[in-house]
Amino acid sequence: MPELEPKLKRLPAKPGVYLFRDEKGDVLYVGKAKSLRPRVRSYFQAGRGDTRSSIPNLVGRIADLEVIVTATEVEALHLEQNLVKRYRPPFNVRLRDDKSFPYIAVTIEDDYPRVMFTRERHRRGVLYFGPYANAKKVRETLDVLNRVFQFRPCEGPKPGRHSGIPCLDFHIERCHAPCVDYISKAGYGEIIEGVINFLSGDTRTIVRELQRQMRDAAAEERFEDAARYRNRLFAIENLAEKQGADRRETGSIDVIGIAVGGDRAAVQVFPLRGGKMIDRHGFHLENVEGQDVTTVLEAFCLEYYGNAPSIPPQLIVPTEATGLEALEQFLSELRGSRVEVRAPARGEKRRLAELAAQNAKLALESETLVSQQKRLRRVAALEELREALNLESLPLRIECFDISNIQGQEIVGSMVVFQDGMPKKAHYRKFGVRGLDGQDDFAAMAEVVSRRFARLSSGTGREYDEGFAAAPNLVVIDGGKGQLSAALAAMQAYELPRVAVIALAKRIEEVFVPGRPDPILLDPHSAGLQLLQRVRDEAHRFALDFHRQRRSARARESLFDTLEGVGPVRRRALIQHFGSTESVLAASQEELEGVPGVPAKTARSIYAQLHKTGRG
Repeated sequence: MPELEPKLKRLPAKPGVYLFRDEKGDVLYVGKAKSLRPRVRSYFQAGRGDTRSSIPNLVGRIADLEVIVTATEVEALHLEQNLVKRYRPPFNVRLRDDKSFPYIAVTIEDDYPRVMFTRERHRRGVLYFGPYANAKKVRETLDVLNRVFQFRPCEGPKPGRHSGIPCLDFHIERCHAPCVDYISKAGYGEIIEGVINFLSGDTRTIVRELQRQMRDAAAEERFEDAARYRNRLFAIENLAEKQGADRRETGSIDVIGIAVGGDRAAVQVFPLRGGKMIDRHGFHLENVEGQDVTTVLEAFCLEYYGNAPSIPPQLIVPTEATGLEALEQFLSELRGSRVEVRAPARGEKRRLAELAAQNAKLALESETLVSQQKRLRRVAALEELREALNLESLPLRIECFDISNIQGQEIVGSMVVFQDGMPKKAHYRKFGVRGLDGQDDFAAMAEVVSRRFARLSSGTGREYDEGFAAAPNLVVIDGGKGQLSAALAAMQAYELPRVAVIALAKRIEEVFVPGRPDPILLDPHSAGLQLLQRVRDEAHRFALDFHRQRRSARARESLFDTLEGVGPVRRRALIQHFGSTESVLAASQEELEGVPGVPAKTARSIYAQLHKTGRG
């Protein structure tokens, strides 16, 4: 690639990290190297030894590269981990369906942090513990922790509901009611610190504190309090026993088994605490084709242990893994003490390693079988559609369009994409329909379809949009003959490849095709009709969500525009205080008078206006 040649010539022969970017500047791949010059240049050499099938596709999209030199390979590992977390490059090895794994999140940047169940871990200012293998265990853990520490269970960055009185959770000893200042910010912070310490493996501190409180209460003859402390102590000890929470105990190890097949890999982690196997965690990886076990292991450890609350002092890994010194040093720095990573040659640990490898192989075979069955069902559905609708080819890419509005107000359109029978959400697009006077679904459909295919014909430079770049094999219109005719007329204005167009009417699921007066009625139980219904329902959901967003925004604007004495500053004060327009409408006069920045006279006027117009 001529434009990259000057940068390739100036590459240093030092350890570091390299980033490949596309023409829009988005990061495609992040890698690390002992020596940047030969590693990066190898991607662009005709006889490269890299056997990964994704590499030619990657190289074809590289428009720019960037390198960051580090002092050691271990520093490069740290930097690679942080950059992969930040950019989530599409060509890097990653935990598949990462969001499905449960975590415990602590919103440490809030004044009164929450402790909650979540399946995501990308927000700033949030401390995550996990991933855990079992969502039920996470919820049980949170229930016990809430009984012991009494952190607030209410949602949102601020505690309470602005009612001025504590909720039921305070009365059943599930919350210290920070919303009404029954606990100071510093006191609440100590509670959250105790939660974090417990989730990090320090159970002894909270156990000793509960024992002290129980003894003091008994000595002072406060027997009900002593009984409560006793029950909390039992709950914590039971939870710690179940989780094997003292993870820095001598002899604690993680046994890792890996099986690689094609583009996927399965990883099994057996955590042993105090010599006992306490659980089994299973994970799946993508983008691993052509990579050896060492590379897969390294990528998994960066992802998994980079987010784990603690790391055991020893990892047992597959015998095929070699050259793990940099990984060992990286994990040691994360843990704060030495971590040994080794492949055992004999004994009980060798048996455990073989057991983990066997489980990983079974998990991969099971996943492959399930994926194959799902793929065959999707192919059968696509074949059925080709036969029933007399299509020239399989509808590998299906685009569906829908319109949503209420009496011609806030008209919006949606485009959803199914690739190989599966939703491709990165290519979903929303349209705000402009210039229509009143309700006209046909004109709205024509505008949306026209704008979509206009982007197909001019997909270059800054106008390029990946969601519009590929032509569909089949266009599905949500509606009947009228919507179908409008879409066809809009598409005829462009020189398009041969694209099949149909309409799917909701009443009895009739399929209308151009040039045929009577609809096609597919078998209600057929895989082809079920696929069309999924596509149509997804387009309807996507359009309806967008319409609700637009309607809600308009409602907020129109409400405050009609209130005398309320400008932009007071509007912000009301929203910040109550959290939503609905809460403003439901507020009493006393609550409105308590809003900072809104004079009492103005608050009374707002209340009178809302109730006079019948909105309160």
